[in-house]
Parts: sequence; structure tokens; C-alpha cells
Amino acid sequence: MTIGSPSPVSVGIGLRAPHIDEVIDSCPAIAWLEVHAENYISCGPALRRLERIRENYAISLHGVGLSLGTAEGLDSEHLRRLHALVDLCAPMLVSEHLSWSMSGGVYLNDLLPLPYTEEALAIVARNIDIAQEALGRQILIENPSRYLSFRHSSIAEPEFLAALARRTGCGSLCDVNNVYVTCTNLGLDTAHYLDAIPAETIGEIHLAGHSRVLRDGVAMLIDDHASRVAPPVWELYRRVLARIGAVPTLVEWDKALPPLAVLLGEARAAALTAEQTIHAVAAG
Repeated sequence: MTIGSPSPVSVGIGLRAPHIDEVIDSCPAIAWLEVHAENYISCGPALRRLERIRENYAISLHGVGLSLGTAEGLDSEHLRRLHALVDLCAPMLVSEHLSWSMSGGVYLNDLLPLPYTEEALAIVARNIDIAQEALGRQILIENPSRYLSFRHSSIAEPEFLAALARRTGCGSLCDVNNVYVTCTNLGLDTAHYLDAIPAETIGEIHLAGHSRVLRDGVAMLIDDHASRVAPPVWELYRRVLARIGAVPTLVEWDKALPPLAVLLGEARAAALTAEQTIHAVAAG
């Protein structure tokens, strides 16, 4: 297999620990693989296995611990180790979340939400500038799944993402499942949300499953990445592709992991959906 940047219509999967040996042994036909950067920023067996995988596949690094929304600034040691990993595996994409997860030097085991204010915008933009300067490349910022909104937020989330792109030159990682979860939970319009993200900033799309739960008698969607992509998320995916054209797409599945063949099947479904949508748009 030849290593290189996949074509825009290409689809990858999130590589998780239970599937690593099978991927190394069988080299399944998949365009690229995404890994969580924090699982590999220390030397050891995990990093050596990633180097083996990198021999056959393009890699995308998805960060979960940079904490771009932290007001006190980025952890310089974490950023140094991330830079070393980027240099080692030359990823096709590097992405992080629009969230915070660190305070007072203590890391919290969650991606916590931000109020969308001018003050928060300045903090996140400053941290993105620092990260991109240190890494020597653009990073993509993923929209979160949300379960609450702050009363004093003055900027809509897609406009906040657009402002970050204008100020810093970062790109957007459009997680379509997160858009659906957020808009359903908060009573927002999915079409308005997606159309407000500048098309030229979107460098990657994520697809995943979610679940529906009842909290105090109120239905809520949970972004759990534990099932197949839901039909309304497929519909939103088609809408995004029809508007912006093809970009690399990832299928995530993090909990209740199925056999690798099931995940690869979801990736094939995404690739077919993308091809059909792009063809339909081109045909007029």
C-alpha cells in the first residue's frame, strides 16, 4: 500500500486498541486511520505499533487533551510531546476539540463546554495560535456535542468556529453527529447550523452513533460513539457534502466496539454515500 494523503472523498476509521493487532496483521482496505494523540505521546510499545501502522496507512492525529479553552494557557510540556509525535508520524491531519479539560495543572477526564463570548473567543484563538506555531501547521477544531447552553453566551457556536478560522487560520472538523446531537438537545436548527460554517474552512467530517436517554422525563441524545451512524445523521452528511463537496470523512466507534468488519462496513457505506452525493450534485 502506498502512503500518501487520501483523496478528498476517502473515508477512514478511528483505530482503537482492540483492533490494532488485526489491522497490523491483515492490512484491511481502508484509506486512512485516526488515532487519539494522547495514547501515543509517550515512548513505548504503543508508539512502536503506531510506527508499524504508519508504514501502510496515512494517519490523522485527533487530540483530546490540549485544552484549547483553558484561560491559563496551554501545557507547554504536553504541546512539546505532541509536536514530537507530529514530527514522527507526519499525519495527514491534526485536530482538537472546542473545549477545555485542564485547570490549575490538573487534567479532568472530560471535554468540558465553553461559554461562547468575546472573552472566550480571544482565549481560544490565542491558544490555537500558540499550538499552530509550535506544531508548524494548521489544526482543525471540532465542534462539540452539547447538553446545555450558557445564558451569557453571545455568539452562536458555528459563528464562533467561523471567527476562530478567520483569526487564526485554523480549519473546522465538522462532526455531523455532534451537530445533530447538539441541535436536538438544545432545540436548534441543523440546517442553519451547518450552513453557518464557512465551507472553505471544513477540512474533515466525523460520523458516529449516538443514543437516546430519558433524564427527568426529558429525552436527550448522548454522543456515545457506541452504535452505527443513525439515519438522520446520514441525511445531514449528504447535506454537508452537497454544499461543500467531498472532504476526508471519519467513522468513529469508541464504545461497545464491534468486530473490525462492522466498522469497515460503516466506512464503505460512508464512501458510497459520498460518491453518490457528489455525483448527483455534479449531474445537476
